[in-house]
This record gives sequence, structure tokens and C-alpha cells, in this order.
Amino acid sequence: MDVSTANAVVTGAASGIGEAIAQRLLEAGASVVIGDLDAARLEATATRLDGDHPGRVAHVAGDASDPAHVAALIAAAGDPVNLFVANAGVFRGFGLEATDEEWASSWDVNVMAHVHAARALVPQWLESGAGCFVSTASAAGLLTQLGSPTYSTSKHAAVGFAEWLAATYGDLGVQVCCLCPMGVRTDMLLGGETTASDEGKLGMKSVTSAGETLEPLAVADVLLEAIAESRFFALPHPDVGTMYARKAADTDHWISGMQRFRASLEG
Repeated sequence: MDVSTANAVVTGAASGIGEAIAQRLLEAGASVVIGDLDAARLEATATRLDGDHPGRVAHVAGDASDPAHVAALIAAAGDPVNLFVANAGVFRGFGLEATDEEWASSWDVNVMAHVHAARALVPQWLESGAGCFVSTASAAGLLTQLGSPTYSTSKHAAVGFAEWLAATYGDLGVQVCCLCPMGVRTDMLLGGETTASDEGKLGMKSVTSAGETLEPLAVADVLLEAIAESRFFALPHPDVGTMYARKAADTDHWISGMQRFRASLEG
């Protein structure tokens, strides 16, 4: 896809990776509708972006896991949306003490929000023969996430859904790209580092000690490169691909390594 002509929607875009993706798309020439649950912060971000790119930014506050909100985002775009970035995500629920509510919200935002968006857009992309769906998953969806079973499991599911979309519609004009970073300097990372939960702190420590913590704009740059090159995976931390291959080649050895890694962080 040529993002310079894209009419895009980016969820979870009031800050962090979503805001960075929206900024890079606008700089490339796209028009963008941004969404987020935090209405005040979303408006401030939209104002900033519109100041730099007047007339090409709209915003709609709401819950990305609500199909009605997805419909509102698409409607706000005016012209048909041909790029959707399902970026909204939550990191909550630690250890086996994670509550049913935390499991449910993680599943709704990290997985079902992607399903709702795909349901709304893929049929029309099949008719037009073009469209691009981006799933912001995580390295946790390829490897795992120490500390948080809810995040690890839901991000694995997000990767699985993106793979299914690509296998089912990728040769019919629907491009699919799955973004899987490790540590990124966002509110989610900072929140995990300051949580009172020992499991939550373990999870964030495992991320920050496993590789470089990137700035959101660097992650957005890797994503746009992957879209331009029609690659399924966008891996801002290249080592993730190597670790993923090693995990697949010898899962027992990889799990033993993760156990040793966890023990070193707890020591």
C-alpha cells in the first residue's frame, strides 16, 4: 500500500505508539481519524496533529472494543477507509490472581476490537480489491509475557487472528501487517514499572532487560516500512524474529531458558 494516499483510522492514538503512527501517516500524506478512550487527551493530540497537518485529522473518542465506536470512526473518515490500524491495547491482570474482569477486558480490547474492525471493513475491501489491516500485537504474542497471563494470551490471539486474515484474504487484495515490538517508551510501560504488583513489575522488568526500549516514532517508522514492502511482520526489535525462530525450533529448550530468565529477574 502507498500510505501517501491512504484514508486511515488509528485506534489507541491519544498517545504512545498510536499517536506516533498517526503522525508518521500524516507526514507521509495520509488523512487520519484517530480514536481513544481518553477523550481529553485525544482532543489535545488531534489539535496538535491538525496544527501540523490542517484538514487531514479527525478524532472520535470511544471504546475500541465497541462495534458502534468502530462504525463511528469509519464514518468520520468520510471517504472509504483503506487502512485500519487496530492499535488500542490494555495491560492488566497479573499472575493467576488476574480477575475474570481483567481477562474479559484484555480479550475485548486486545482481540475482539480487531475482529470488529475486520468485520466492518474487509467485505468492502474485497469488493474494491484493496485495503490494509494493521494489528498492533506485541513480541508477547510471539514469545510470551512474564507476569501477565492476560496480556500474553490475548496478544498471542491477536497474532493468530492477523495470520488468519492474511491466509484467508491476503491473495484477494487485503494486505495484513502485524506489529510486534518489545519495550516501547509509553504510558503502558511506565505503568507496569510503577505497579504495586510483583508480577506486574516482573513483566515490565523482563521487557526492559530483554532489549532496547524504543521511542514510539521509531516503532511507527518500522511499521510504515513493512506496509510499503508488503511484509506481514513489522519487528521494531529484530532480535524478536530470531527468538521466535528458536522457540519454534526447540520449544522445550526455549521454555527452560525463559524459566532461567524469570529466576534471574526474581533473584
